[in-house]
Amino acid sequence: MAKVLSMILAGGEGSRLYPLTQSRTKPSVPFGGSYRLVDCVLNNFVNSSLLRIYVLTQFKSQSLNEHLNKAWALNSITDTFIDAIPAQMRTGKHWYSGTADAIYQNLQFIESDEADLVCVFGSDHIYKMDIRQKITFHQKKEAVLTVSAIRLPKEQAYHFGIIEVDDEGRMVGFAEKPSVEDAKTIPGDPDHVLASMGNYVFDSKALQAELIRDAADENSTHDFGKDIIPHLYPQGKVFVYDFTTNTIAGEENRETYWRDVGTLESYWEANMDLVKSEPAISLYNRKWPMHTHYPALPPASFRDSDQFICTIRKSLISDGCHISGATIKKSVLGFNCSVGTNTNVYESILLGNIKIGSNCILTKVIIDKDVHIADNVQIGVNLEQDRKCFTVSDEGIVVIPKGARIGF
Repeated sequence: MAKVLSMILAGGEGSRLYPLTQSRTKPSVPFGGSYRLVDCVLNNFVNSSLLRIYVLTQFKSQSLNEHLNKAWALNSITDTFIDAIPAQMRTGKHWYSGTADAIYQNLQFIESDEADLVCVFGSDHIYKMDIRQKITFHQKKEAVLTVSAIRLPKEQAYHFGIIEVDDEGRMVGFAEKPSVEDAKTIPGDPDHVLASMGNYVFDSKALQAELIRDAADENSTHDFGKDIIPHLYPQGKVFVYDFTTNTIAGEENRETYWRDVGTLESYWEANMDLVKSEPAISLYNRKWPMHTHYPALPPASFRDSDQFICTIRKSLISDGCHISGATIKKSVLGFNCSVGTNTNVYESILLGNIKIGSNCILTKVIIDKDVHIADNVQIGVNLEQDRKCFTVSDEGIVVIPKGARIGF
């Protein structure tokens, strides 16, 4: 197997997830009760035995750096590492101007390495991938670049790079975020497009040469989707990896799952996917463990009160939570949450360290950390009233910012 160096792009500002990104970078946003968004891609690499990883950070990176130090510090094994690399402005006094520029500004790490291949992956998608299988595909095709792709409904085309491919898997067309009307659909399937998943395997030498060429182009936006891929694919050495062919040990019969969590709605939906009767993605596969940092907290506690029975249905409850005579349905609770008597929580996400009083109703609410809600508060019941105080998405999701005090 070729020697592989991995670069994870984790500097995203995540403006569409505001206010969850008010004080943290997008990859650091909690997910699924016990995890952060960045944990998904890191687990893919670690479970694929690819343990030479640079995590490139930029905006509001403190909480992300703390999480990486606690959860992903490797022992001093020769030539294995998961290192956070902050934006250092080595090529000039400016932040990363695009995804390709982020790699270019850290080109010295690639130049000094003896890797044959470089993986460049984003950090804000929810999925499982055995990356070794993609690397094998890349090597068999003798590709310069291999791009992962997934079939999506045509109406989502404007969010993604849309791919055309020939019978051999070679990319023969690419459009970055086209309009729905202009998006090329899959032959024989006018309702779907083939979308780039935003993760790449490059030949190391070819990547270095392409980044240097692109950096010298004053008309470039220095982005993989807008500039690098359109320049490379006409040369005939860019191939497309069909994500649906990827199999995970212990989950051979499960359909592949991938979700971009770039908006409040998609973030909420991805969490709700975890509490379905048949979750779309499993957190319990021992052959593909989902690692993260677990703080020193006691087990979750569920107790009836004198008048009310504690009811938990289709929910994920993390360590340190204390539920007393409350009803929790289709919800995800992060570490150290407390819910009082006769409170109803439905289709909601609590990110952690939250205290909710008695006789409350919370419906389709995302609550950031360190929030304290008094007794008799209702959120998500009257959206017009909620809009006066909170962020409410077009789909009716109410978001409570970090540290808020409500009803006092």
